[in-house]
Amino acid sequence: MSIDPVVGFFVLGLVAGLLGSDLKVSGGLYDTLTLYLLIAIGLKGGLELSQSPVLPLVLPIFVVVLMSAGTPLLGYQILLRMGKLSHPDAASISAHYGSVSVVTFAVGASYLTRQNVAYEGYLSIFLVFLEFPAIIIGVLLAKGINKDTQWRHLAREVLTGKAILLLVGALLIGWIWGKDGGASLLPFFQDMFKGFLALFLLGMGLVTASKLDDLRRVGKFLIGFGIVMPIVSAIGGVLVGWLLGMSEGSTTLLAVLYASASYIAAPAAMRIAIPEANPALSIGAALGVTFPFNVVLGVPLYFQMTHWFYGVVR
Repeated sequence: MSIDPVVGFFVLGLVAGLLGSDLKVSGGLYDTLTLYLLIAIGLKGGLELSQSPVLPLVLPIFVVVLMSAGTPLLGYQILLRMGKLSHPDAASISAHYGSVSVVTFAVGASYLTRQNVAYEGYLSIFLVFLEFPAIIIGVLLAKGINKDTQWRHLAREVLTGKAILLLVGALLIGWIWGKDGGASLLPFFQDMFKGFLALFLLGMGLVTASKLDDLRRVGKFLIGFGIVMPIVSAIGGVLVGWLLGMSEGSTTLLAVLYASASYIAAPAAMRIAIPEANPALSIGAALGVTFPFNVVLGVPLYFQMTHWFYGVVR
């Protein structure tokens, strides 16, 4: 079966939640698993980066971040014109879809490993840089350049949030100590990665089940948006990866990143920057629609999409 078995734990948690089971993942364990995944992904990127020159990555990072701006800009217009949403809600939702999901990235990496498809470890650097540009774009779309916007508070919330802080910190640790120095950490942060990811996805299934009321409130349009927008963004990721000369595996992960939607960094930032936006709409779409779609169907789809495209252009 091509779907990674860790996805089965997400489905298990979702079914348990829908059945009203007493199965629970405590808040403390959930936070611990989040910390583990962030550190493991950042550390892997840092260890890979220690074996490669940094300068050649500057242009790819710039291109990847620049092209990622297309997702929130396009999403905003669709939500505003076709969805008839308010400016704050359209801007907030588009910021969620322009930012990225660490867990979706982890599922994508796990899927490629299962398929024996190689990818460059430095992809986690893109993960770091793709966290916050869409959030800034979302604020600008909602308010423009406004002196009343608490830019300093917003920047502090985003840059010191656990996602960015742990990803960057672990990446630097891996880069500074290198593969030899970090070898003692690999049994915990690499060999046990899929087990911890399975536990996290079990908890995510339970959380998603609890958000189904929000999903009902987002309406049919946002449900469709939550499925179609990731596919459109993934196509953009495939084209960018190909133009940059990346391998199929790396391009697949870039497509996964472009297709993912944030439910950690973006909600916290939008709460500060656009308090008039309804969080039930953005979180309901990102967590209730896009996350399940991506981890169950999206990742294999983006892999096949990339494989087909590379076969055509060769």
